[in-house]
Formats: sequence, C-alpha cells, structure tokens
Amino acid sequence: MTKKEIIDMVAERTGQKHSHTKAVVEQVLEVFIDKLAEEGRIEIRNFGVFKVKRTPARIGRNPKTREVAPVPARNIIQFKAGKTMKERVNVQQDDAE
Repeated sequence: MTKKEIIDMVAERTGQKHSHTKAVVEQVLEVFIDKLAEEGRIEIRNFGVFKVKRTPARIGRNPKTREVAPVPARNIIQFKAGKTMKERVNVQQDDAE
C-alpha cells in the first residue's frame, strides 16, 4: 500500500477533500518523524510502538567477494504491533486459510 492509497482511503472514509486529507496525512507522518528524531519513541495505543534503536559499529563482509568492510554504528527504527493490530491481523489471516 502506498501513501497515495492511504490518502485516497482516508478521504473516502471521512468524506473530506483529497487535498485536505493529503495535507493531514503528510503532517501526521512528519510529526512521527520529528518525534522519533527528538524523543526516540512513539506509542500509539491499540496500534503499536515505534522506537529508535542504536546498532553498534561492526565488521561486515561482502557476500560475493568475501571482502571485509567496517559497518558504522547507526540508528534503526523498530516497530512492535499493539494488541488490537495483532488481533485484527490474525483474524484476517485465519479467515484467509
């Protein structure tokens, strides 16, 4: 699913103009990014938790050439689904089988 598809679905469900919905969705995503950068954690009840995790520097290896290369430390984003999301996804999985 793309951002455009999300905007289209939200506009249809809310009855709002596409341009207004696009602006709102984009601002929500910007707030997510800003808060993750500032605070390192966002918790949305019944949806899940986004959190920034620091990975340490390490030595990596190119699988084709077997050449050793340093991999710098970096931040990654982790997501843990909330209870409501897990339940709904599992119900849809069970229905598909």
